[in-house]
Amino acid sequence: MFEYHNTSSLSEVHETVDTTKHSKWKKLFSFLGPAYLVSVGYMDPGNWATDLQGGAQFGYKLIWILLMSNLMALLLQGLSARLGIVRRRDLAQANRETYPPVVNFCLYILAELAIAACDLAEVLGMAIGIHLLTGIPILWGVLFTVLDTFLLLYLQKLGIKRLEAFIIGLVLIIGLSFLVEIFFAQPPVGEMLTGLIPSSLNDGALYIAVGIIGATVMPHNLYLHSALVQTRKIKTDDASIKQALKYNRIDSTIALNAAFFVNTAILVLAATVFFKTGNTQVAKIEDAHKLLAPLLGTAVAPVLFAIALIAAGQSSTVTGTMAGQIVMEGYLRLRINPWVRRLITRLIAITPAVIVILISGDENLDDLLVLSQVILSLQLGFAIIPLIHFVSDKETMGAFAIKLPTKIAAWFVAGILIFLNVKLVFDSSLNVFEKSGNLIGKFAIVAAWLAFAWLFCMMTFLPIIRKHKGKKNMLIHGEEKLLQNLQVPDFAKIAVSLDFSDNDEKIVAYALAQGKQSAQYVLMHIVETASASYLGDATDDFETRKDKERLQLYADQLNSLGFSVTTHLGYRNRVNEIVRIVNEANADMLIMGAHRHSGIKDLLYGETVDAVRHKLQIPVLIVS
Repeated sequence: MFEYHNTSSLSEVHETVDTTKHSKWKKLFSFLGPAYLVSVGYMDPGNWATDLQGGAQFGYKLIWILLMSNLMALLLQGLSARLGIVRRRDLAQANRETYPPVVNFCLYILAELAIAACDLAEVLGMAIGIHLLTGIPILWGVLFTVLDTFLLLYLQKLGIKRLEAFIIGLVLIIGLSFLVEIFFAQPPVGEMLTGLIPSSLNDGALYIAVGIIGATVMPHNLYLHSALVQTRKIKTDDASIKQALKYNRIDSTIALNAAFFVNTAILVLAATVFFKTGNTQVAKIEDAHKLLAPLLGTAVAPVLFAIALIAAGQSSTVTGTMAGQIVMEGYLRLRINPWVRRLITRLIAITPAVIVILISGDENLDDLLVLSQVILSLQLGFAIIPLIHFVSDKETMGAFAIKLPTKIAAWFVAGILIFLNVKLVFDSSLNVFEKSGNLIGKFAIVAAWLAFAWLFCMMTFLPIIRKHKGKKNMLIHGEEKLLQNLQVPDFAKIAVSLDFSDNDEKIVAYALAQGKQSAQYVLMHIVETASASYLGDATDDFETRKDKERLQLYADQLNSLGFSVTTHLGYRNRVNEIVRIVNEANADMLIMGAHRHSGIKDLLYGETVDAVRHKLQIPVLIVS
């Protein structure tokens, strides 16, 4: 983990897709992709739980909620893409530049909570899908989902376009599976259309509706989209930005409408197969899977259902990790290895799932899925309101600040979402407050409400207050400075780390080029035998002796050529020993070779270069 000063969002894939050198149609296709990665969050297993319960309990009545959610998603994802394209900032970075540290920390915690809730849905969905397809226990399936960390590592190395192609492939599997399911179910079109008409909602329907909205308009997707559009390299003139906005609007429309089709298909399938046959008690994914075959008269339906569920969970888990990376780097300016980030997120998600399974078995997993989507919905306001402020700001967005009609629509959507969430939370907490005879519990509820109210007011009104006072331009790296002192210092003592490979000659050559004959050179090697790890400098095994002889051979050759050379052997921990020898020798510079491995190999062989570099205050030259 280290402090991260690169201002680029998702820097490893930032502007890796060049859109500036293509003809019209090729340019359009070069822009397609980011919205598909975003869209998988709109059809993850959490959506399945809310859509199945909505269809089974209320028939086609909640289709208008899905349509409204999709329209909200199109508007909000468009604003998120606009922020990334015009300002080349993701939502987390923009928040960091605008709000004070305490507000940013609170927003960061809420964003991480949303990502954990999303990942919980993916864990449960994949585990249930694996269970339905293979019959293995759900608990094993939950633990098995840890392994997808390694799949993500592989996908990230292939590049953003291949990652997008993989996700699109999974989306196609989901879409085709439900297309076949709908063909089997043959729902009545007339009754389906009546579901598009808005109707009043009772308490049960409201809970499911808020879950559907939370599952559809996901807060972490707003962070994700603003970063993914920056993987496309565009020119900075107004015409190119306008064209990028147009093509991303096409991308979002296609991808999000595909997600709307999947969600509608799940709800319609549940309404047709369960609600209309009197099976309104079907609120679990497993029950739905079990009843599909006898009610539809085909064994293919439940198999397709399970395959689509696994595809939905796997596709969503990739984008959830990327969103976590964006949030952590944007708010905290900290970067950790993607596999570590993935593993932490997945373990946080697995913990409540394992606890629920161990305590009450598999019975309450679908309730946990729906709850995860309600938690997502509760975070929405804290992502949407800053986003609207940013894209409305003419000072930073220029001619691409949103117009008044779009602004009104955006605030209207934010108002609806906040109202639904506040009503749900207020009703639930009031019920708990009235039943609680514990003063500490009542105090905790009141304190939580006050904390959320404070954060909400700060997030909503602070940008307006600062704007009227004259907003200070907060540059991440401070004010621009001219390069005035470009003199390279002379290095009096250079440390050289050798691993006795074919690279040694090249590493030594680079060292000599830096210091010439006027510098002193410290040749070092770290002994990593089993005995060295226990005995340290008391080690006297065969390998240690040979290492000492080889290091001295190098020194003798260089001394004969007129260079001043000393040698040092280190033992036990490679990183700590290199740092110790460099510091004790008072070296001005360290030169070492690149190990040229990453990911899983770092786990197997250890990670040296970055760890050493961050522990030293002197220049470190890495020779590839």
